[in-house]
Amino acid sequence: MISNYFKIARRNLVKNKVYSFINIAGLATGLAVAMLIGLWIFDELSFNKSFENYNHLAIIKQNQTFNNEVGTQNSVPYLMGEEIRNKYGSDFKYVVMSSGSSTEILAFGDKKISKQGSYIEPGITEMLSLKMIKGTRAGLKEINSIMLSEETSKALFGDNDPIDKVIKINNKQNLKVTGVYEDIPYNSDFKDLSFIAPWELYINNENWSEKKTNPWRANMFITFAQIADHTDMDKVSAKIKDVKLNKVRPEDAAFKPEIFLHPLSKWHLYSEFKNGKVSGGSIEFVWLFGIIGIFVLLLACINFMNLSTARSEKRAKEVGIRKAIGSLRSQLVTQFFSESLLVVAFAFIFSVVLVLSVLPFFNEVADKKMIFPWKEPLFWISSIGFSIITGLIAGSYPALYLSSFQPIKVLKGSGFARIKLGSFAAVPRKVLVVVQFTISIILIIGTITVFRQIEFARDRPVGYDRNNLLMVAMNTPEIRGHYEAIRSELLKTGVVKEMSQSSNPTTYIAAINNGYEWEGKDPATQGNFATMAVSHDFGKTVGWQFTEGRDFSRSFSTDSSGVVINETAAKFMGLKNPVGSIIKADGKPYQVIGVIKDMIMESPYKASFRTCFFLEYGWANVFNIKINPESGSTEALREIEEVFKKFNPAAPFDYKFTDEQYAKKFGEEVRIGKLTSFFAILAIFISCLGLFGMATFIAEQRTKEIGIRKVLGASLASLWSMLSREFILLVVLSCIIAAPIAWYFMESWLNKYDYRTEMSWWIFAVSGVGALIITLLTVSFQAIKAALMNPVKSLKSE
Repeated sequence: MISNYFKIARRNLVKNKVYSFINIAGLATGLAVAMLIGLWIFDELSFNKSFENYNHLAIIKQNQTFNNEVGTQNSVPYLMGEEIRNKYGSDFKYVVMSSGSSTEILAFGDKKISKQGSYIEPGITEMLSLKMIKGTRAGLKEINSIMLSEETSKALFGDNDPIDKVIKINNKQNLKVTGVYEDIPYNSDFKDLSFIAPWELYINNENWSEKKTNPWRANMFITFAQIADHTDMDKVSAKIKDVKLNKVRPEDAAFKPEIFLHPLSKWHLYSEFKNGKVSGGSIEFVWLFGIIGIFVLLLACINFMNLSTARSEKRAKEVGIRKAIGSLRSQLVTQFFSESLLVVAFAFIFSVVLVLSVLPFFNEVADKKMIFPWKEPLFWISSIGFSIITGLIAGSYPALYLSSFQPIKVLKGSGFARIKLGSFAAVPRKVLVVVQFTISIILIIGTITVFRQIEFARDRPVGYDRNNLLMVAMNTPEIRGHYEAIRSELLKTGVVKEMSQSSNPTTYIAAINNGYEWEGKDPATQGNFATMAVSHDFGKTVGWQFTEGRDFSRSFSTDSSGVVINETAAKFMGLKNPVGSIIKADGKPYQVIGVIKDMIMESPYKASFRTCFFLEYGWANVFNIKINPESGSTEALREIEEVFKKFNPAAPFDYKFTDEQYAKKFGEEVRIGKLTSFFAILAIFISCLGLFGMATFIAEQRTKEIGIRKVLGASLASLWSMLSREFILLVVLSCIIAAPIAWYFMESWLNKYDYRTEMSWWIFAVSGVGALIITLLTVSFQAIKAALMNPVKSLKSE
């Protein structure tokens, strides 16, 4: 019996090739989207889960209060780990201090590579449950040791055994390789950990002024922790709340530092904080794309239901005859479900092919390294199960609807049956078409809004000139001690317009300090200031834009006690005449010599941060090089590299273009925009398939009417208008419904940005007009084809 059901289903599919193609293509596209989104969501939800101690790991963060606003940060004082181990050791298995991630030069013989890694205390290897290829996890106990990732080891040593080999880091220190661990998975916050060097080595080489005088003030480091097996994360977090508060000086205690544990399970999905509390993160996109996936698959199911019910009149007699000769309704239901499941089976096969075809592109857009899970039983069970459910949902309405026809009324063609098959049956089809295009239009509006927000932020004035600006890290002592000589050589080449140095690049803020005083300051006012050390000519190099005062100059020896501030800092301090004002930093007076327009150094979507620039050569970490615009980039880079090789032949010339680094700040929004547009295109494609099928059916259904109208003199335009009018009205209704829904969700999304665009009327107009044009193009082919048909043929047909 079952085989007979599928045999009939196969014959119906072959007989109605156009409808079969539309159903299979639509469902295959919907299933492919669902699979891709499912793989993406699984990758997001499994972020960091490769670590055995996943549920016990955390990063130690702190909240501080400034002017009644709570700010959250990862950085803590360098004594944090020791204090927690001493006072709360029984609640933790490991507490380790770490430097921030940095790019260092690793050299072995003639091979020199730049890799990103960190200086961390030994317990990190057990915390991350590193899988060792060579050596053991105890490889960081000696101060002159280093552990390498598998990829880094191969880059330096090939297939040779690296253990006990000596490499040089930043051309300064010789370190012995004591272990090689497997590369950490890409869907991890530690994916770029290409090497691990001892924390003790790092801390011994750091000589910041407060290391001994006020070690609890500077927030410069990261602390990772693994709680003990018998403890609870929330309870331990509450215990350590006042660790820093009990150690800082009274003036720093006013900021109410509060320490807490942020579990590894929340790093990726719940990474955003507002006023000291978790406010969201990537979990918002998990929900967003999950909903999109469901809706796109729903669109495909709607197509199937629409086309099946639309063709119900043609199959009504079949149902009547089957019932007349004894078929039970349950058998008819089974028959229609068999057809639905057969369509879904073909669609599932094609969906797998589609996923395999677009997965490389999808990975590139989503910044993932997902692979098709051929060997995962759970994937196949869930995918096949989900496909069966989809088939049952898609086939439910036609199966239950068609099987309900009464054989006598259908075979007699009674008025009741005609009404049921005509007017009443058309209502749900129209509703489903409206739902389809409402979803599609919402996605179109969302896509336009996302890209409009990106362009709005890109067009934001950044306060300096990023073009032709290079940043080169000072990784080795050979270039750190020869700034003036290197600058002189570079300027002689003619390819460099200007050069300077600074404590950090212009694309991020490295140091934030408090302890600033100024005349007229309200005692209740508290605030952090970004601090950046620069050399002479920094302003000329990056193209500062002054609103008042002047730049640092070699002509004024007093500039060593001068400071340049940005507009936000001047406004925050309430300085009506800032130039000449005295600002005290840790009690030392500095005179404001200039005010510059805000430089956008952090997120282009956030408000500018108050910043102070000091003339200080000792803090330099980065060279800033302005290429002469009249020189070609290739030639300029070659000559710049020759100069650096002259002073530092042992290190590779590693540089970054500032505009490229700034562009990375838009990465997440660009990815979301591309993914949304990708799904919007697929949603529109599925909707258009359904419209094409409906237009084809209506054209077939009204063949005789069209013939009669042509004989009576109807024009091509009037026939086209008659066949297209209904679809246009449905799409207009979809636009009306979609507009407020899209406005609500996109306005909520935009509100999380300080610097944001507005929802303009033209976005809705363009989306609506676009949907109408797409509808007309889809429907017009069949409408015009039907209108051009010879009326003799249409009227003589049975």
